[in-house]
Amino acid sequence: MRILVSGATGVIGRRAIPLLLAQGHAVTALTRRAPVRQRPAGVEIAMADLFDPDALKHAFAGHDVLINLATHMPSSSMKMMFRSAWRLNDRIRSEGVANLVAAARNGGVNTFIQESFAPAYPDQADRWINEQTPLAPASYNATLLDAERSVAAFSAGDRTGVILRFAAFYGPDAMQVRTYIEGLHKGWAMLPGGRERFISSISHDDAAAAVVAALKAPAGAYNVGDDEPVKRAVYFDSLAAALRVSRPRFLPGWTAPLLGTVGPTMARSIRLSNCKLKEATGWTPKFPSVREGWPAVLAEMRER
Repeated sequence: MRILVSGATGVIGRRAIPLLLAQGHAVTALTRRAPVRQRPAGVEIAMADLFDPDALKHAFAGHDVLINLATHMPSSSMKMMFRSAWRLNDRIRSEGVANLVAAARNGGVNTFIQESFAPAYPDQADRWINEQTPLAPASYNATLLDAERSVAAFSAGDRTGVILRFAAFYGPDAMQVRTYIEGLHKGWAMLPGGRERFISSISHDDAAAAVVAALKAPAGAYNVGDDEPVKRAVYFDSLAAALRVSRPRFLPGWTAPLLGTVGPTMARSIRLSNCKLKEATGWTPKFPSVREGWPAVLAEMRER
């Protein structure tokens, strides 16, 4: 298949592209400016801005699939607290995704795969969350509903719109992982929410593999998380053990609102089921949980 990838230089995109090439697909990276980094052999470049519908029309010609991984995350944990830091991400998910859907329809694209965000589910304590659970995003993240609606509307006739609701990412190049490591060295778990609340995770590599597996998925929304969501106590204690530092203290509950609208979302208890994606595609994560994933991530960070 001929596959167009937006967000190709992000932490998931740059891992997914080699997997797509290995399967024999022809890959085009959609970018709004000439790439600075050396692109992988065999990858074509299409230059177009997500907010320029006319340019997008030309970029989509001849492609069968669009994988949209384009986001604009705040550049630091501190900036995440401010609503203004999310404005471009909002525009990407509302106007940008709508433009991509229109261009995909006009360009004859059959499959549209869109990233989304599993912590938009409401706090469910220790109950499992599947795709039937209604989303309840905080205000800073509400535009993901616009993106999901646009992709759901793309599915008509023989077209397939797939939404991937990713759990909390972790990997050697994840900003939040470095924040967690710094906090653990100071004796703190730098994530709001009590020790007994669940957190669902997915490694960058497993997320990229899920993106490729989604080429086989029927239309609909799919949770992308590891096999075993863990309580925060396990999440941070296992990272502390891999770092060979003491078990951390946890932030008091009153700290979550101090982090703006992001704080209460980060504090939610999310126990995510990945069964639908596994059954639909045969995908399975390499790391069943962070217990297995943390040592591999730290080893890669040391190598770098």
